[in-house]
Amino acid sequence: MNTKMFWPLLGLLCFVGIWPVAEAHTLGAEGTGLISGLAHPFVGVDHLLAMIAVGIWAGQLGGKAVWQVPLAFLGTMVLGSSLGLLGLSLPMVEPVIASSVLVLGLIIAGSVRLSMLAVTGTVGFFALFHGVAHGLELPHTASPILYGIGFVLATSLLHGLGIGLARDSSQYRIIQRLLGFTLIAASTMLLTP
Repeated sequence: MNTKMFWPLLGLLCFVGIWPVAEAHTLGAEGTGLISGLAHPFVGVDHLLAMIAVGIWAGQLGGKAVWQVPLAFLGTMVLGSSLGLLGLSLPMVEPVIASSVLVLGLIIAGSVRLSMLAVTGTVGFFALFHGVAHGLELPHTASPILYGIGFVLATSLLHGLGIGLARDSSQYRIIQRLLGFTLIAASTMLLTP
């Protein structure tokens, strides 16, 4: 096994195995600014895994997808957050967010290749729900701009981690499939009441 892949893969597997089944959207977001926005993506396993999965898929696809897919997610997530700040909600937000981990895990495990329009549409759909949820739960005392900057930066870092995992394992498709199956297993915990 590629030694550059060993520690990130072990960390991801351990994280999924020991993280309590929790959702960021029921924990709430504490704090008032940049640091709270940076921290929030790391407190919910659903958001954390979905962001890593978006990066893994982008890395699997390679080429322009490495930057187009994360940017499509980030842009649509910001739009969704703005709608959430305005008080707009979408039906079944939590099930769709949890399902995003399942769908992305299936795509990664199957090494699914779609047109760039279909790829960005898929991640954009999920990003809208992630964004609305986080916009709705923005602390009333928080600066929306600072919180949003922190949240986008943290989400970008998680996308980058996923891209790195995919790139380091590009010679080992079995590792990418294992990452996909790990996401599928984690999603069953998220989708089980």
